[in-house]
Amino acid sequence: MRGRSDGAQSKRLLTSVCIGAVFLVFLYVYFGSNSAGESALEYGSRSLRKLGSSYLSGDEDSDLGGKQDESSFKFGLDDGEDGIVAKSFPVCDDRHSELIPCLDRHLIYQMRLKLDLSLMEHYERHCPLPERRYNCLIPPPAGYKIPIKWPKSRDEVWKANIPHTHLAHEKSDQNWMVVKGDKINFPGGGTHFHYGAGKYIASMANMLNFSKDNLNNEGRLRTVLDVGCGVASFGAYLLKSDIIAMSLAPNDVHQNQIQFALERGIPAFLGVLGTKRLPYPSRSFELAHCSRCRIDWLQRDGLLLLELDRLLRPGGYFAYSSPEAYAQDEEDLRIWREMSALVERMCWRIAAKRNQTVIWQKPLTNDCYLEREPGTHPPMCRSDDDPDAVWGVAMEACITPYSDQDHKTRGSGLAPWPARLTSPPPRLADFGYSSEMFEKNTELWRRRVENYWNLLSPKISSDTLRNVMDMKANLGSFAAALKDKNVWVMNVIPEDGPKTLKIVYDRGLIGTTHNWCEAFSTYPRTYDLLHAWTVFSDIEKKGCSGEDLLLEMDRILRPTGFIIIRDKQSVIEFVKKYLPALHWDAVATADSTSEPDQEGDEVVFVIQKKLWLTSESFRDTE
Repeated sequence: MRGRSDGAQSKRLLTSVCIGAVFLVFLYVYFGSNSAGESALEYGSRSLRKLGSSYLSGDEDSDLGGKQDESSFKFGLDDGEDGIVAKSFPVCDDRHSELIPCLDRHLIYQMRLKLDLSLMEHYERHCPLPERRYNCLIPPPAGYKIPIKWPKSRDEVWKANIPHTHLAHEKSDQNWMVVKGDKINFPGGGTHFHYGAGKYIASMANMLNFSKDNLNNEGRLRTVLDVGCGVASFGAYLLKSDIIAMSLAPNDVHQNQIQFALERGIPAFLGVLGTKRLPYPSRSFELAHCSRCRIDWLQRDGLLLLELDRLLRPGGYFAYSSPEAYAQDEEDLRIWREMSALVERMCWRIAAKRNQTVIWQKPLTNDCYLEREPGTHPPMCRSDDDPDAVWGVAMEACITPYSDQDHKTRGSGLAPWPARLTSPPPRLADFGYSSEMFEKNTELWRRRVENYWNLLSPKISSDTLRNVMDMKANLGSFAAALKDKNVWVMNVIPEDGPKTLKIVYDRGLIGTTHNWCEAFSTYPRTYDLLHAWTVFSDIEKKGCSGEDLLLEMDRILRPTGFIIIRDKQSVIEFVKKYLPALHWDAVATADSTSEPDQEGDEVVFVIQKKLWLTSESFRDTE
């Protein structure tokens, strides 16, 4: 009897253990699968801190979200057929609130890249492989607030949004920025214009004898490249003269200067004159500007100055404010003599020189180039060199000649601003487009933008939006339709499509080249509106991850900002599955079948990003 009782007891014990094990497995599966979906507000700062730290430690085996499942870029699959199942994303460690994936110094260190620091290669783009990407949401910094609206933002921003004050102390004698309570103020100063960018700009116009000391020269000077721009006050004060500047600076020892510029609502871009061409086509800018930008223009046979030459239009200017232009010590005089000799061989002439500034002008035609002595350096570029090929293309120390059209017309043949916005530019013929096609495209996007604003109208007012990005700009007609809005647009052209970015610049707009299979060169939370016209369909064809693109869009979009996706129905359904995971709200959906000349079955989907805080930043805010 005792033996049978022991046996029964053993069976009961075994049954209990099995039931307990099954229950534990159930708990693990249930809570494990839902742990990633915990509210960012409640669990943000501590959710998967390990994700960030393992990346920095260089643990090759650590799981950073892993390689994307192949289904993540195949749109239109049904859930029951190995399709996409909506999931939650973890929140990145708070230390990564300013992460720029392709300009991440920790990544460069981890990858042990052999870069030449003297050539600034460490400030160029180096992107993580897909399996090494952060597959998590970038959290806002502690105490983050909705940015101050333009135009007030030109002069002040919330300190909590960019909690970096070292520039204020380092440049305290130059009026770059001043910390005042919970804000950072921008008096408009710079290294060579302590008394304000406005006076400095007017003095440049006066040097060039432009009417009414207005640098826009009656609409003939519209696009500017400001190299080493600091916090972009030069570009900020150009805007009231109907001049738009691409303010450019690297993520260098003066960190966050571009972040400050974009927070202020000023067009700006992270980039460096290193070894690769800047992502802009030839003959894009009427003026290049360097105010104490700390660039050695004589290095590598004048390579960097020749890159500016590629970017300047016929008759374009280079304004240079630096000690070499006026100082009398031996080293500055040597640099000045060598630089003067170089630009003379490049056929530039001094248009004006006063006090601390010299302004050179590029020739209008090829005549000077043809008259140079044989063997003169720098040489002319090879006939097979494409001056508009920029994505990952190395700079060359050569002069880009003008096309026959530009040579004959003695310039770009562009209308003054604002007429050039809607006037068919001469380079349109490079793509086989007629003036009629251009005008038709302009009108099509005018109607589309009007429809967009009708969809957005319940959610926005006149000052809601400032920094706008068109992720696939084509001819720039989306941006042209926004002319009367108080916004500026970063027009992005795919690196593997028609090089229409030169048409964008010819219209008096700005933009850049990019591959949306990679992260964009900007800080998190820098744009108020993203417009994605067939961008998801394009990366699907490349086999890139739609999930990665959603995370990247979330990274660069400001909290409470908007996304307009215009794509096929299957893309819209794909995106909808990720709305809860991304903390996005659907605002409106509209089909476009009623539009004339509508191509395919495009659907318009409008989204708004919620403002969410991690537990740590939420506590700090309270």
